[in-house]
Amino acid sequence: MQNYRDLIVWQKAHENVLLIYKHSKEFPKEEQYGITSQLRRSAVSIPTNIDEGCGKSTKKDFANYLQTAFGSTQEVEYLTFLSLELGFLSKDQFERINSLTNEVKAMLISLLRKVRA
Repeated sequence: MQNYRDLIVWQKAHENVLLIYKHSKEFPKEEQYGITSQLRRSAVSIPTNIDEGCGKSTKKDFANYLQTAFGSTQEVEYLTFLSLELGFLSKDQFERINSLTNEVKAMLISLLRKVRA
């Protein structure tokens, strides 16, 4: 078991959640239970699964939670792209979120390799 807050990947994922919440406040009200909710839930799922995985006693369990977190990065990636295409996010907002999401993805891949080795 380790402290999840010490993991840079968790810190970056948390930063991304805060960014997504900030920018999704401006999404249309009719999307409150649609894209807004789905994007926020998938973003929150990333650091949450890292956190939960850190509390598990085996590397296999930890890897499973990291894999779930990785899947959520894929979801965030698409939903932010869709939000850009629909005009809910500006190009600058999208690029910042997308860059951070890709950074988290790369870190998760690296961490997964280490945990599975």
